[in-house]
Amino acid sequence: MNLRTHIDGTWEPRPADRWEDAFLGGNGRHGAMVYGDPADDRVIVNHHTLVRPNGSEHLRPPELADRLDRLQSALLAGDTTAAEGFGDGRPLVWVQPFHPAFQTRIRPVRDPSAGSGGPEAPHPAYRRTVDFSTGEITAVCEGRRSQVFVSRADDVIVQYVTGTGPAVDLTLDHALPGAPPLLAVGRSAVLTPDGGRLTLRAGYPDSDLAYTGVTVVRADGGRVSVSGEGFRIAGARGLLLLTRVRRHTGSLDLAAECAGLPTDDYGTLLARHRRLHTPAFRRASLTLDADPAERALPGSELIRRPDSPALLERLFAAGRYHLYSASGVLPPRLTGLWTGDWDTAWSGAFTTNANLNLQIASAAAAALPEVSQAHASLVYGQLADWRDNARALFGARGIVAPSHTDGESGHTRHYQRAYPLHLWTAGADWLLEPLVEHAETNGETDPRLVAALHEAALFYEDFLTRTAPDGTVAVVPSYSPENRPANASWGTVNATMDLAAARHALTTSAAHSPTAASSARRRALADRLAAYRVNEDGALAEWAWPGLAETYDHRHLSHLYPVWPLDAINPYDTPELATAAHRALELRGSENDSAHGHLHHALIAARLRDGARVSAALGAVLAGDFFHDSLMSAHYPSRNVYNADAAHALPAAVIESLVQSSPHRLVLLPAPPGGWRSGELRGVRTRFGASLDLRWFADGAATAVLRPSRDARIDLRTGDGHTFTHDSAGSPPAPLELTAGVDRVLELGPR
Repeated sequence: MNLRTHIDGTWEPRPADRWEDAFLGGNGRHGAMVYGDPADDRVIVNHHTLVRPNGSEHLRPPELADRLDRLQSALLAGDTTAAEGFGDGRPLVWVQPFHPAFQTRIRPVRDPSAGSGGPEAPHPAYRRTVDFSTGEITAVCEGRRSQVFVSRADDVIVQYVTGTGPAVDLTLDHALPGAPPLLAVGRSAVLTPDGGRLTLRAGYPDSDLAYTGVTVVRADGGRVSVSGEGFRIAGARGLLLLTRVRRHTGSLDLAAECAGLPTDDYGTLLARHRRLHTPAFRRASLTLDADPAERALPGSELIRRPDSPALLERLFAAGRYHLYSASGVLPPRLTGLWTGDWDTAWSGAFTTNANLNLQIASAAAAALPEVSQAHASLVYGQLADWRDNARALFGARGIVAPSHTDGESGHTRHYQRAYPLHLWTAGADWLLEPLVEHAETNGETDPRLVAALHEAALFYEDFLTRTAPDGTVAVVPSYSPENRPANASWGTVNATMDLAAARHALTTSAAHSPTAASSARRRALADRLAAYRVNEDGALAEWAWPGLAETYDHRHLSHLYPVWPLDAINPYDTPELATAAHRALELRGSENDSAHGHLHHALIAARLRDGARVSAALGAVLAGDFFHDSLMSAHYPSRNVYNADAAHALPAAVIESLVQSSPHRLVLLPAPPGGWRSGELRGVRTRFGASLDLRWFADGAATAVLRPSRDARIDLRTGDGHTFTHDSAGSPPAPLELTAGVDRVLELGPR
């Protein structure tokens, strides 16, 4: 195997025992979890739209706007508990929980005279692999071979099995952990000239909604017969399975569903899928100075070597693969696109106040515009509900985003004294920022983005009506997810994240405004917002309001939104505030060791040029047993609670430590951890419209190749604050003039 094969995939010498260790495939709609066990070949089928009705889908935000003025007056007057009653007395209601559909199972028919013999030991020739560059998952044992991928071209889960032995049984099994006992399950098995069709329909309790899965099997030779709830297939040389699932009301048109399935052979199906999947995966890559012997290890052994550069290489590739695979009709959920259990933590929702943005943080820079487009589908599909939130809760035009969504409704549901997430007004700006970055990277601005930015600013024009004693405009009520001051309740005034979001929403919309009058009005309102506050510890305060005390030991870093991703506070333009932000990062605890907290910490540390802190944050995750054998991650150490935050956010932290860009600046090697002595990062996209390849060496030298797609003039920096000494043309490179279509080579000499 060559170097890239070791990096661009992973393998195991045994089947998965737990669904968390199953290898993953996906096309942004369907997801597959592959155990690879020849004695019980299971593939769990997922779909982004599968959420279980729980009543929350009918909830709308309560009419609270008429109470807003009284609440604002009380908070401004110093009543630190005034917001506790601003929730209409609603209990906590979670969004509709994400769940699996069923699993396909292929099991050898055993000779009854042979006895059970107990569980089979793994065969020494067994090997289970996933190729990130193709999305193909393969399990091989002696003469048996199973290959699975989820087609982007045909939107179907494809499995091809050869060497099955004399006979196998094929079934669709809905009885996954946590499945509701009152699911109305119906099945059918229909023989066809070349095989058969299995159908499983599951109706949700107390709902007219259902989902239906169809698996078409085509047998190469042999005989297919109905057996129990599935098929018995004897003497076949190979089996091709095509599986699709739909969530629907009423009955599904099975004839139309099956007519839409492709009729090609496995090789043709895979080739058509690869034409879409492989180029996307290949756009960016990371190579470090890794030990070839460690590169060759199975993932389950490699993740127990947290200091290995080979581990970071593989997790970078796996993170991009899983992020891409989970993004399509929607961006990744808390569990990506996968779960093997109906009882998903936090409903398997999109948690928008931190987790979703962290997961998609590398989308633009790591050359995955498909992820940004999936995020756009979620955002633009919910704007009508966001308008309802703004009107009902705050009596304002414009939009207010919820902190949780199931992908269907964007209405605010999370009303709780301890976590009053309905008071969070920064969500629209926070969720639009990745789309702004995508537009800057691609050089094309979606008209829907301009319209949404206008609505975000419109909300602040209506909402920012109260002033503080010093004459500044106050954000009130205000909330810093998911923290509270040490000496006050959760609902406050001037949370730093809210100030940053209001300022950014107003100025960004002003930059895209069609009229000079509205642009000037919004800039003027932004200028009236309070300045960020530096507290008595020299740290950027989480609340820019006098008297509110810090709570440092917390997993969220909401108040550092101006650092990452906004870049409004940075070491170059605002060095004093950058120093205060760095002090805030130093004082921040990790609370319950949530993976997203560590990765968020790493992203901010990279912006503040602190490579040691980046290394420590990544090390906490790599050494904390956060990764399953599948290389999907957990929310807590010791692989506790299946969760995609670490897996998907890790590539962003790696890129930010090596390359940072804004529309007018490029920073090379801002915060490389000390253990990354040399390496190559290829295919990074910048926000000024150039792709970039970077090589760096143990002596401090580096070479960067910029390939601009549009003209740009940028400020060029390195992490130690020095500019590059020369480029290939021998001219001073800073400020750097780039011409579309003309490559530029930059070189940094040894230290």
